[in-house]
Amino acid sequence: MSLSAPDLVKLRRIISLAERMIAASPKPKRGRPANGQTKIAKRLRRSGKELVQFRKMLKAERRRGVSVADMARKHAISTAYIYTL
Repeated sequence: MSLSAPDLVKLRRIISLAERMIAASPKPKRGRPANGQTKIAKRLRRSGKELVQFRKMLKAERRRGVSVADMARKHAISTAYIYTL
């Protein structure tokens, strides 16, 4: 298959555009973001007094009208865990 001169010009323009788009795009991040965050939060196990304080803080935030989804993102926990507490 042979391309004509105008077709070759169009093809080169398409290739040039694709190369510029690839160069301008941000590099993909490695790992899986948690709850839509760009950074993976380190898991933390709360026990004893810390858990009691965390539970009180979550209840206070809910009384202020903060949504469960926002609290989950802020504290890097699942909404199911908030409802469990």
